[in-house]
Amino acid sequence: MPALGVNIDHVATIRQARRTIEPDPVWAAALAELAGADGITIHLREDRRHIQDRDLRVLKETVQVKLNLEMAASDEITDIALDVLPGQATLVPEKREEVTTEGGLDVIANSDRVAACVERLKNAGIEVSLFIDPDPQQIAASRKAGVGAVELHTGRYADASTSEEQDHEFEVLTEAGRTAREEGLLLHMGHGLTYRNVSRVAAIPGVCEFNIGHSIVSRAVLVGFEQAVREMKALVSGAPP
Repeated sequence: MPALGVNIDHVATIRQARRTIEPDPVWAAALAELAGADGITIHLREDRRHIQDRDLRVLKETVQVKLNLEMAASDEITDIALDVLPGQATLVPEKREEVTTEGGLDVIANSDRVAACVERLKNAGIEVSLFIDPDPQQIAASRKAGVGAVELHTGRYADASTSEEQDHEFEVLTEAGRTAREEGLLLHMGHGLTYRNVSRVAAIPGVCEFNIGHSIVSRAVLVGFEQAVREMKALVSGAPP
């Protein structure tokens, strides 16, 4: 059964819109755990647009499930990760001008920097995953970088405007998932997944973790955080909500 990592970045986005103290993503993490989340995911961006350093440090002390830190392979953020020691670090690409992460990390073009960052994190006992496009060459490069897992970018599947396009992107994800497993990598997936489209992806063989945020936070505004997490947990596990 795939694990559900709940990304709470956009709880912090609401807080930072007013530069105040609420809503606190630490509270959201506690509610997500009560609702059955298997992990808490946050992205400490270099521009600190939502999650702040304080959030990471308090969450490290309070989260009882796996804490997954999404991060750029930069010296500054790597030093913070080595100080805080989250359970998992997921290396992602990062552009200051983007609204959200627009694609997977180009491991091939950044092989030396990625490998050096991976080595530092692994030496500290942190599990490392790379957020990549569902491309066989990127998967092979990820294995060479020394990680134990990859998270396949599901954005093209999620954004497909026709059933034919969605079918095509689903097959791309399925084949990439098979390749990742053949390379001996744990298979994670995330980005753009919603209550309407996640069930199909959850049925892909070998997926062991989803990281989902925006859709859960959006639903939580209307129905509450615990209910929103429970509904998504049911969908990724294949059970009726």
